[in-house]
Amino acid sequence: MARPGHARNRGSLEEDEDEEAEDPVDAMILRTGCAVQHRELQECMAARQDWRHCQPQVRAFGECMARRQRAEE
Repeated sequence: MARPGHARNRGSLEEDEDEEAEDPVDAMILRTGCAVQHRELQECMAARQDWRHCQPQVRAFGECMARRQRAEE
C-alpha cells in the first residue's frame, strides 16, 4: 500500500512490492529540516480535505521553507 501524501504512479508490480523504498519527495523534505511542519500539514489536509482550513500549518511549513532558503543564500 502506498503511503498517504504524495501520489505517485508506479509502473510495475516490483515497485509496488518495494514499500521500503523512500519516497523522493519525503527524502527532499527531510533534508530541508521542515519534516515536522510538513507532516502536520499533511495530517490536517487528510483530516479536513481543504487547505483553507489548514492555514496555520500552511504558514508554518512556508516559513520553515523560507528560513531554509534564506540560510542557503
